[in-house]
Amino acid sequence: MAFSPEERQRYARHLDLPGFGGRAQEKLRAGRVLVVGCGGLGSPALYYLAAAGVGRLGLIDSDQVDISNLQRQILHGTADIGRPKTDSAVARLRTLNPHVSLTPHTERLCEANAHDLFAPYDIILDASDNYPTKYLINDSCIVMKKPFVHAGISAFGGQLLTVVPGQSACLRCIVPTPPPEAPATHGPLGPVPGVIGSLQAIEAIKFLTGVGTLLRDTLLTYDALASAFTPVPAHRNPACPACGTGTHPQD
Repeated sequence: MAFSPEERQRYARHLDLPGFGGRAQEKLRAGRVLVVGCGGLGSPALYYLAAAGVGRLGLIDSDQVDISNLQRQILHGTADIGRPKTDSAVARLRTLNPHVSLTPHTERLCEANAHDLFAPYDIILDASDNYPTKYLINDSCIVMKKPFVHAGISAFGGQLLTVVPGQSACLRCIVPTPPPEAPATHGPLGPVPGVIGSLQAIEAIKFLTGVGTLLRDTLLTYDALASAFTPVPAHRNPACPACGTGTHPQD
């Protein structure tokens, strides 16, 4: 389907971008991305995916906006305090790009609803803030053979990994047990999730368009204080409880 004159103006920098162009933009418009979490990671990821023209975005979050969120969760504002994050996120994204279809899910992701929530989408972005949810995303995507982009943040850093089930290492392969949780008051530095969430959006765009190389079998770590990105090779574990041979995902 042809782009309207308004869309051609909106996406002009993509349409004229060598190696991207109209064909890739059409793939974005046909793309479906689900983002689990509308907070620090989900805010920049959703914002850039909507701006880029991804056709359908799903948003999962059961929380409400708190004033302490506003130092990093850029989809929300002071007037949104007390409002469901999915509501304020959808309102903000609609002002950014009216061509994107937005599907909010104001509920907590759990084992009972994961399959139904994930099924309509091409790729899942893990923008959650706890390892039980991250493992649930990992295990559900492995079973459904659905690609996902894992991300995590800490006080002054973060990490990123794209998983293609059956082809690459999964989260449990490289993080078999949850790391110790830092107190909620210990960060992160506000812009850190902006860096990592933006990289999640790039990975989703690369997957949808086929442009570039996905971050598979590599855990990319970021140290904001050192201004350093470090790629760490990741290998699929044959004994992994999620994706290993002859095993089944477990909580």
